[in-house]
Parts: sequence; structure tokens; C-alpha cells
Amino acid sequence: MGLLSLGTPLHWKDAKGYADHVRRNGIEQFLNIYRHVKDRQRDRLRWGDEIEYMVISYDHENRNARLSLRVFEILEVLQREENEAQGDPEKMAKLKTAWRPEYGRFMIEGTPGVPYDGDLSSLLKVESNMKLRRALVQAQLRPNEAIVCITSFPRLGTLGVFLDPHHEPNGDACRSLFTPDEIINPHARFPTLTANIRRRRGAKVAINMPVFHDVNTPRPFHDPTIPVHRGLFPEDEEAAAGAALPDHIYMDAMVFGMGCACLQITFQACNINEARRLYDQMAPIGPIMLALTAAAPIFRGYLADVDCRWNVIAQSVDDRPREERGLEPLKDSRFVINKSRYDSIDCYISTDSQLRPEYNDLDLVYDKDICQRLMDNGVDELLARHVAHLFIRDPLVIFRELVDQDNTVSSDHFENLQSTNWQTMRFKPPPPNSDIGWRVEFRSMEIQMTDFENAAFAIFVVLLTRAMLSFGLNFYIPVSKMDENMRRAHRRDAARTEKFYFRKQVMTTPGDKLGPVEDEYELMTIDEIFNGKADGSFPGLIPIVNSYLNSINMDVETGCHLSRYLGLVRARANGSLITTASWIRQFVQKHPAYKHDSVVSQEINYDLVRAMDEIGRGERAVPELLGNFA
Repeated sequence: MGLLSLGTPLHWKDAKGYADHVRRNGIEQFLNIYRHVKDRQRDRLRWGDEIEYMVISYDHENRNARLSLRVFEILEVLQREENEAQGDPEKMAKLKTAWRPEYGRFMIEGTPGVPYDGDLSSLLKVESNMKLRRALVQAQLRPNEAIVCITSFPRLGTLGVFLDPHHEPNGDACRSLFTPDEIINPHARFPTLTANIRRRRGAKVAINMPVFHDVNTPRPFHDPTIPVHRGLFPEDEEAAAGAALPDHIYMDAMVFGMGCACLQITFQACNINEARRLYDQMAPIGPIMLALTAAAPIFRGYLADVDCRWNVIAQSVDDRPREERGLEPLKDSRFVINKSRYDSIDCYISTDSQLRPEYNDLDLVYDKDICQRLMDNGVDELLARHVAHLFIRDPLVIFRELVDQDNTVSSDHFENLQSTNWQTMRFKPPPPNSDIGWRVEFRSMEIQMTDFENAAFAIFVVLLTRAMLSFGLNFYIPVSKMDENMRRAHRRDAARTEKFYFRKQVMTTPGDKLGPVEDEYELMTIDEIFNGKADGSFPGLIPIVNSYLNSINMDVETGCHLSRYLGLVRARANGSLITTASWIRQFVQKHPAYKHDSVVSQEINYDLVRAMDEIGRGERAVPELLGNFA
């Protein structure tokens, strides 16, 4: 959940006139924070997870699973304890859960009430806290409602009824052919963000995911359900004019991306240098974890030829006009920008001696004036370039009442741009005048159906960061190879069929002789990356984590608990257990109503969502997905 401010949001034609003002003052706010806390040391190693849930409303009579738009009624109850504890540190410290809205009005974000400590015992609380969150939401639901962990709701934007209550897609904010504005979080930030992305781009967002060609899928595939000549808004003709690509599933609204759910982990580091190191070293892990947690093979009622959500979100918030996309010469825009606001990182930022200049091999687009201003005020070049790269974007939502701020106590202008650069990793400076330290957010993973799975992947990532810091691990590969890994991670069944660029030697020392960067990495399978190579040339991430656990004299009980979680990750990596995306795909293809034409009908979706609901509550056995671990 990004920055939520109260006030009067400006239409893009007015907001764009304040873009330089926000950038200028946002940099001043960052510098004030940097000067104040750049030398801060010995913050506690803490972390927390974020899980995004969807609330489902069943129409059993018509065999229909719909997205419930009743979430804000539920949130009012869930947030009551937290709201009552505000201003009382003792009560705040005892909170077990915390709740936030998300972009979709059918989504709820749940986190631990307070961050977990860095000790191993905290890891044993993760799954039980996730179960508590699920139970607290479930207690507020009606008999026909359920809380389900779904990365992408399969029938979002289809013909027919997929919302409860139903609304026609005729809203002015997104002007979508498929989804109504009522699906969007009603806070002023979200419809304004949606509309201003469209206004700045000069067209609706155009999301195209390759369709899965089954035996009865037409070739070429042209979606017959797109109302190409609706004629309600000027943008309605875009689909017929080429925005909808043949052999692709076409979507045209921000909710198709930002309505996806994920599992994110945020770490608080001991100091700024450790945070920068965590940012760099975990970045190459992002695409690998995306492939391993893949859980999104269906969009707008069609089986896709991809397994992940990431590119859908990237396209759903792509506000670049044609000039910034390199389709026309620069005239009104400042830069040609090669990626959406939501994408993989573009540069490493650590002060670590392991970072070779050759790893930052992209031609980074950044605001050179901002970079120089940061450097003139004591920020080193790597971090200055990173911030100046974020600030090539325009602020999309500006509140009239917050245009002028006290830069010594506010970070709203900085966060306006920081929070709308959605990358695989996020480097997070402390809020002004707070006891929160330097943080790093790991953002690539997809949500899993069960609390056990989500706990397993969260715990693995946490343990990997501890092993990385303890052993001084080196995961650096060129940024361009990370981008290639992101592309590979999306492919169908990538966890079992693809190879990914990964570093050959992760145990390095500053005195090692350096050769060509190209000799430092190679293509490996997910199994080899996680479990090691058969010839012993690469140890594997899980054996490294186990070595770390052995080095700290872990007690037997904790070891038994953690081995279950690591066992699931190991089995998913070696292919003995399938990914969530593969399970969903197989469920659809085996359904008696499936016609092998890529169409996921209302009936199939009803049975699929109910099965996912049952799995999430532990009422349905799926040994091909969970084995004997859960």
C-alpha cells in the first residue's frame, strides 16, 4: 500500500504543472532524512510480511464465484483495535495484526501487528500469525463469503457477473471496456491515480498477455468478447485500432494489475550500508522466487501462456506517452524510458567492494541535475543515481492541500515518487523523526493458497538474508541478466523447464582475482540454484541456509519446524511438487466442462475458486502441490 494522504486530488492537466515542485522538494526531503540518519547504527534486525487477500462472494444457485466489494465494512472492524491503540506505545506493541486496504475494493492487506525480531524463534510465529489473520477476516464474513489467497482472480473483467454487487463498466476514471470504477478503492488517491495514468499516457493502458493455445483454441486467436465498438468514451476504439493484439488476452485497466495479490517481505537493517547490501544481494533472487511462486496462469477468463502476474502489473500502470516509449521523437517529454514504473530494478546501489562497475550494465536513465544536487550534498554517486533514476518519473497524484510542505518534518513529496516506483526491490529511507530504521522490501513473490506455503517462502527468504549477511555471500550478476531472468520467470512451468542466469561462486573474498564478468555466471535450473549441482560445483541456496542454521547452534525443536518449510521449498525447486500456477492450469484442463479452447467459464471458475478456498482452509488434500508437508 502506497502513500495515503487526505485532500483534494488534482486533475493531470493541473498536477503536471507541479511536477518540478514535487521533485525539487522531494529531493530536499530525502536530503534532510539522509543528513539526519545516514550515520545511524545498531538498529535491530527486524522484518515483517505482507499478505494480500481477496474476499469472495459465492452465488451457489448459479454456480458463480464473485469478488465481494464489501471489504471496507470488514476493514472497519479489523482496524478497530489498531485505531484504539494509536498514541499508546504499550498497546501498539501488543497488536498481533494490522490491516490496510489495497487498490481493489475486494482486497485486504494483512501484516503482523508489530515486526518480528531477527532471532530464529520469531520464525516459529509466522505461520500461526498468518492463520490468525485468516481467521479474523473469516469471522467478519457472511455465510456465502470466503477469504482466499488468489494472485489473479480468473474471471476479473469477463462478460457476465464477476462482482458482488454487480456494476456495469462505464466509469470515467478507468474508462475500461471490462471493469467498473466501483471496483477501485474509493480513497481519492486511487481513482485519481487511475485516471491520471491514462491522461498522462494519452491513452488507456494496454495489457496483452499471450493466450495459451489448446487444441481447440482458434489460430489466430481474436477475443470475441471485446466490445470494440461500444462508443461510450473516445478511448473505446483503441482495442479495434491495434491495442488488442492477436493471440493475446487484452486488458485495459489498472485493476487487472494492481488487483493482483502477492507476498512481500520488508527487512529493517542495522544501518544504511547493510540495507544497501541487502537491496543488491536480494535483487538477483527476485526473478528466481517469482518463478518458484508462480500462481497466475489465467486472466480475463482465458488460460494464458504465462504463469506470473508481474508483466500484467507493469503494463497496467505504464503511464509513459509515446515519446517516453521511444515511439516518437522527444518533444514534450524529457527522457526515453525503457521500462514501466513497475518493473525490475535498473541498478545496484551498495558500497560493498564486491560490486564491480560491470554489473551495472544498463544505460541508466536518470536526471543528471538531481544526481549532481545529491552529490553536492554528500550523497555518493551510486545512491545519487538511484534516487535520480526514480525521479525521472512525474508525480501522478498531487493533493492541493499538500503542495507546500515543511521539508524538515514531511517526506510526502519524496514518497509521492518513491511509492509509485514499484520495482522488484525497494530501498526505503526511515520516515522523518521516527525510530524506524533503513529498510528494504522484497517484492516479487506471488501469493500461495495456504498459510503454510506463504510462511515457508517468507521464512526461506528471511533465512537467506541472514546467511547472506553472516557468510558474506555474493549473488551479483549483471543487471541485464536479471532482466532476462524476469522474462524467463514468466514462462509456463518455468520452475521446471527454464534455466536462469546465476552466479557460479557465491562465496567470494575481496582478494579474489577478478576475471571477465561473463565467467562469473552461467545458466542453471531452479533445482540447481536451490538444491545444488550434482557435480558439487555449486552448493545450492538451501544447503547454504542449512549451513547457516548449523553455525548458530539451533535447538532441535526449532530445527524440526524450519526443516518442514525448507522441505517444501526444496521440493518445489526440484519439481517433485508443482507450482500453484501448474496446479491451477491442470485443474482447469481436467475439468469436465473445459472444452480445450482456453476459456475458463463461470462454472469452471466457481469450482476452481471453491477448491482453492478449501485448500487454503486445509480441507482439501493436494499431494501434488503440498506433499506431506502441510
